Amino acid sequence: MKGNTPPPFPELLRKMTNELRIGHLSTFYHTAVLLMAEGGKTLAAELAGTKIEWKLFGTGPAIVKAFRENLIDMAYIGLPPAIIGIEQGAAIKCVAGGHMEGTVMSGSKSLKAYPEITGLHGALGQLKGKTIGVPGKGSIHDVILSDALERFGLRQSVSVVNYKWADEITEAMTKGLVQAAFGTPALAVSVQRYAGGKVLFPPHLIWPANPSYGIAADTGFMQAHPGIIEAFIKAHENAAAMLRESPSECAAKIAAFVGFVDKTFVLDVLQMSPKYCAQLSEDYIASTMRFVPVLKRLGYVKRALEEAEIFETAFIKRVHPEGEHYNI
Repeated sequence: MKGNTPPPFPELLRKMTNELRIGHLSTFYHTAVLLMAEGGKTLAAELAGTKIEWKLFGTGPAIVKAFRENLIDMAYIGLPPAIIGIEQGAAIKCVAGGHMEGTVMSGSKSLKAYPEITGLHGALGQLKGKTIGVPGKGSIHDVILSDALERFGLRQSVSVVNYKWADEITEAMTKGLVQAAFGTPALAVSVQRYAGGKVLFPPHLIWPANPSYGIAADTGFMQAHPGIIEAFIKAHENAAAMLRESPSECAAKIAAFVGFVDKTFVLDVLQMSPKYCAQLSEDYIASTMRFVPVLKRLGYVKRALEEAEIFETAFIKRVHPEGEHYNI
């Protein structure tokens, strides 16, 4: 019978072995980069005997696509693209947090900035007739920007260009193709350093407690390998603690690993929005759920998902029973 047909042999064999394929972005403040920079030491302590394969992607939507094509088991991803993927049939859930408030607005020095401009409406309103660059369609930055432009009645007067890679936005700034950028702290620091720009509006005021990234896992992999999921979350929280407690030391390690940026650049990124933790806090979940009606209104999803469809909290409750560390 079709329902009893076993999975293809290579996939069955993979599920029987201790292998973990992790999708990640190039973002410096994600623990993925620190874990790789550590040379596997932090992971090795928790995941002894498990083969780790890291896979780099440009955006959250690309990671969702990889989940659907069974190319990865876990991933670092912004919650809006994860919600979009779940609504469209991706068998994934968020099992841990990671960082909050990772969207920053930056732009050319000729533009007005906070606190001269006190609201996001004013910061975006000065871009009438101008262009703003943002990461891929469906990314958390794109969703926050699209929502703001619609609420403020600016969708027709501010041009938006989505880029596959954040580095392309910095380059577009230097060429005058865009006048502002909406994205990660790393993008904001790049705009400052390489495009002669500045931060126009800070991350904590754009969308308070927004879940800039969390750890998503394939639901089948969760059921087959709960021990691996739990062990990874432990390593992830250990790395998050390092980012909170020793940012200068972490910046040096990350810079040495990446090779094309210096310690000061990385430290500026880490300190722009220093809210790191693996906990799925009340604020984290509540902020995530505020995205659901926005995603539906903007046409990214057709129905409003429930909290239980997005989150699996059993692992983090066992690994991280204490309170959250985002606001320490």
